[in-house]
Amino acid sequence: MNDMIDPVLLTIAGCEIGFWLLVVGGLVLRYLARAERASTWVLAAVPILDLVLLVAVAIDLSRGSEVGFAHRVAPIYLGTTVVFGPRLIRWADVRFAHRFAGGPAPVKVPKRGPERMRHEWADFARWVAAAGIAAAVLALLGFTVADPTQRDDLFGGFQTLGVITAIWLLTGPVWYAGSGRREATTATPDHASPETPTSPPAHRR
Repeated sequence: MNDMIDPVLLTIAGCEIGFWLLVVGGLVLRYLARAERASTWVLAAVPILDLVLLVAVAIDLSRGSEVGFAHRVAPIYLGTTVVFGPRLIRWADVRFAHRFAGGPAPVKVPKRGPERMRHEWADFARWVAAAGIAAAVLALLGFTVADPTQRDDLFGGFQTLGVITAIWLLTGPVWYAGSGRREATTATPDHASPETPTSPPAHRR
């Protein structure tokens, strides 16, 4: 077993490849083949990959496999694909539409400012939702197919979720909020004292 690649890890890799094959295939059908209905069906099949991954992890645990890195990562991957997957599809759709159907060019998020802050908080909120799904999957697997030893090892994924959440918060919203305040402080000129007028007084008639 040590000489073999973890089957759960292979399943995660296969799901990732399958995700992009379905997305690109669906968009090719939509914008190049003009097959709107077929495109919709192909893109609608994306969530099936999440079910495949969940079943694969459950089967592997039920067989008594030792919990490894892949077993703890799989619920996190599943949560992120459920929450961020539709956004990635929209991201690709905008670019396909612009390239092949004369759609508007993709709009870039500003590097600074209120819009950037809204973007960072929205992304963090999506991650929190993804972490919630991952935690639910960890609990589901731990209390259904895992034995007590597997459960203890599997629940190490909760710590990973906490670490990722803290890092995301600090390097995302908190970082950009602090950066914005620093720029505002640098850009704001020093206030002139009341005794020193900033402009010459108007001449009295």
